[in-house]
Amino acid sequence: MEKLDIYDEYMNFVGSENRDIVHQKGLWHKTVHCWLYDKSGNIYFQIRKDSEKLYTTASGHVLANETVKDAFSREVFEEIGAKVDISNATMVEINAWRMDKVKNGVPFIDRAFANVYINEIDENYNNFVFDETEVLGVVKVNATNCLALLKNEIKNVDGVKITKTNTEKISLNINDFLVMNGEIALLKYGKILQSIINIKG
Repeated sequence: MEKLDIYDEYMNFVGSENRDIVHQKGLWHKTVHCWLYDKSGNIYFQIRKDSEKLYTTASGHVLANETVKDAFSREVFEEIGAKVDISNATMVEINAWRMDKVKNGVPFIDRAFANVYINEIDENYNNFVFDETEVLGVVKVNATNCLALLKNEIKNVDGVKITKTNTEKISLNINDFLVMNGEIALLKYGKILQSIINIKG
């Protein structure tokens, strides 16, 4: 059974617990949102299998006794098969995430400190190996153009869709991005995009 470290609402460590119990009781824990970008200023969005929408490059729980950066490296490898050097991974922010829902007939109470990190990779995406239970592929898109799209300054942006069997040019619009009820795409992804733009100059 997967164990997670748990925290109080002020992010003080209080112990560890099985993942199922964490979500049954709504215990605070850590997750990591992994964002990859390349030297040309492109950001890589994962295509989620369940929604066919664009989301983080990879994401998941930080396991008990695991550092956030180690979780970053593990999640990226598990979901898209990329081995990344995380020594220069940059934290963008930590978000306190709250969500209550029913999952498979069981209450699911999520209380997570989402650690958002960005990390540069080389542009050789031929080595990607996708976890086909979760991921359909990735889309590479210029961060500056993507931010303009989310600001409604433009209606479409060109990207490159990379899957197990194909690489093709596509056109994206704001409806292609995963947002939950009550969320706004610009607020969800804008700070990450701006951070990459600032680094690449």
